[in-house]
Amino acid sequence: MPSVSEMKTVFSLLEITHPQTMLEELGHYPVHQMLIMTLLSARAKDSTVVPIVKEFFKKYPTIQEVADLPIQYLERAFFKCGFYKVKSKHVKELCQILLDKFNGKVPDTLEELTSLPGVGRKTANCILAYHFKKPAIAVDIHVHRIANRLGWISTMNEKESEFALMDIVPKDEWINVNRLLVGHGQSICAPRKPDCVSCNITEHCKFGRNKNV
Repeated sequence: MPSVSEMKTVFSLLEITHPQTMLEELGHYPVHQMLIMTLLSARAKDSTVVPIVKEFFKKYPTIQEVADLPIQYLERAFFKCGFYKVKSKHVKELCQILLDKFNGKVPDTLEELTSLPGVGRKTANCILAYHFKKPAIAVDIHVHRIANRLGWISTMNEKESEFALMDIVPKDEWINVNRLLVGHGQSICAPRKPDCVSCNITEHCKFGRNKNV
């Protein structure tokens, strides 16, 4: 298990090089828009999703307006986001539930967020951390991969990684797990061919050290 000082060193180094992530960019958006954007970004590139959704919300900025749209319109609007039929269905149902059950407000608890269509733990934790500023670790494929490569944890899936990281990372650093590791995974630590030569945390990484032996 890494020491707290070791983890803080890694976060400090990544802070120097990390690119702005989608969630950081969208942090000033209304929370329902951020929730929909995060839902649509699943298994899609941020560079594809963000322009589409920004344009969409210029026309339909409120929960009510989105809920009132025909499903066929949503499917056309979100076609390039991948899995557009399922995602469009979830967006429409989600907005209607927010209106009917939550008085048009996005809830701020993990239990309530994950009760919404299409919202899993990762999406819910993103909303809790980035919008509501609550301690949460949002684990995606990048976080799962890099945390295991670093040698911080040894887990089989993203849910296991979330709980394992919660056990070892100081709570005041929880948001940095997603904020810094996602950007690093998108730019340097790729799944198949990680750029360990350009990586500034190689000496702190079990995978990187073994690769350079």
